[in-house]
Amino acid sequence: MLPPGLTAQPADRADHHALRRVHPAAQTVVRLVVGACACDLVRERHADAREDERAHRDRWRRTGGSRETLIAAIERHRRGAGLPAPSGGWPRALAAFVAEHARNAGETLYLLRFAGEPATPEPGDRPVHRLRAGDVLARADGWLQEHAPVLVAP
Repeated sequence: MLPPGLTAQPADRADHHALRRVHPAAQTVVRLVVGACACDLVRERHADAREDERAHRDRWRRTGGSRETLIAAIERHRRGAGLPAPSGGWPRALAAFVAEHARNAGETLYLLRFAGEPATPEPGDRPVHRLRAGDVLARADGWLQEHAPVLVAP
């Protein structure tokens, strides 16, 4: 079901519990990544890897993360650099996966956040946006926004 290069990794315990509070019907909580980083799913990499990493470093500094965790995050980001994007790009491949998953498994919650930021929101912190699978396919490049939980239904 996942396109080649896209992997699902179990979420850490804090994310698992927080997301289950937002969507109690969830059975499994995972992180979707390309290589080991999710940024390819929502934006294109900069042509110059140094500029791409500079943007990550600047953002990481704003989150107050430690130097050691920054280095680990940059290494994770680099692991996705050599993976060729599917035809149509990663955002379109993600949208196709999300639509197929909704048809097969029912409503699914998605949340995009930067790795250095605090765990997921508490249930009342942010409204949950509701979309149909067709809406996700129609807006492959913009359906998932940071910090905005989205519940996708068939």
